[in-house]
Amino acid sequence: MKKMIGFIAILTIILTVAFFSDTDTTAQPSENELPVVGVLQLTSHPALDLIYEGIVDALNEAGYVDGETMILDFQNAQGDQSNLNSMSTRFVSRDADVMVGIATPSAQSLANASSQIPIVLGAVTDPEASNLVASNEEPGGNITGVSDETPIQEQFELIQEILPEAKSIGILYSSSEDNSIVQGEKAAEIAKEMGFETITMTVSSTNDVSQIGSALASQVDAIWVPTDNTVASAMNTLVEAADAEGIPIIPAVDTMVEQGGLATVGLNQYELGKLTGEMTAAILDGKIDPATTPIQYLEQGDIFVNPEKAEELGIILPQQMMEQATIID
Repeated sequence: MKKMIGFIAILTIILTVAFFSDTDTTAQPSENELPVVGVLQLTSHPALDLIYEGIVDALNEAGYVDGETMILDFQNAQGDQSNLNSMSTRFVSRDADVMVGIATPSAQSLANASSQIPIVLGAVTDPEASNLVASNEEPGGNITGVSDETPIQEQFELIQEILPEAKSIGILYSSSEDNSIVQGEKAAEIAKEMGFETITMTVSSTNDVSQIGSALASQVDAIWVPTDNTVASAMNTLVEAADAEGIPIIPAVDTMVEQGGLATVGLNQYELGKLTGEMTAAILDGKIDPATTPIQYLEQGDIFVNPEKAEELGIILPQQMMEQATIID
């Protein structure tokens, strides 16, 4: 009889624990129940780092917090193609719910890895020209995202305003980045239409930037560079080469002005990242379908100027521009 009573008591305890466990509304989902967001960044430099920061902040604001309501798998390929391939495969093997590619090579690697998992582009100038989507207006597949198309016309107008006597412009970009080639060719056309002479030189890696940058700086009145990851990674080297010749650099990105460029009309990289993160959250929420969601663009570029660099080069920046610009120290 005592054994029977003991058995009943133990059984009662087990059933009570089970009941309260099942009715506990505060229980958190297990890790394998959380959505997985894979973010693949091409390399480390300030512009791409700011985009990633914006992505994370936008996801958090939408309620997606790493380790709580999602699993964020961030991978940085450090400019290595084999890393891009293996990291893309990693996301697919994890059955990621969404994959995000920061910069064109990252996006292309993700696209090669899966035609089913939704992919969001962060900082791809022309997805259609890069063969990532059927068209920028109607992507038609598993890919959509945000373009970092730079306002090249406005940048060359800025050159005219700051350097009214400039006649020749050097154009420098990486020959291995599709986005850079598109921007470089467009810049040469715009410059010609505006009456500038241009000299275009390309680099294949960061190791080329010093020598080619020096050669270019010795032949022109200013140097323009696009949103190019190779040049951005060696911006300090390019600045040294241009400074030696007293030549200003007009880059396409605000962070490159901070690294020693003179001025630009550029896109805010953090805001670009936030827009990318908002699109990622919308896909997780089931609010948008990549196939029918057009590529998004930031509405307006801002003027960024580096007065310290202007003083070093003996350039007087127009007062009206200074009143409108974001000053970078």
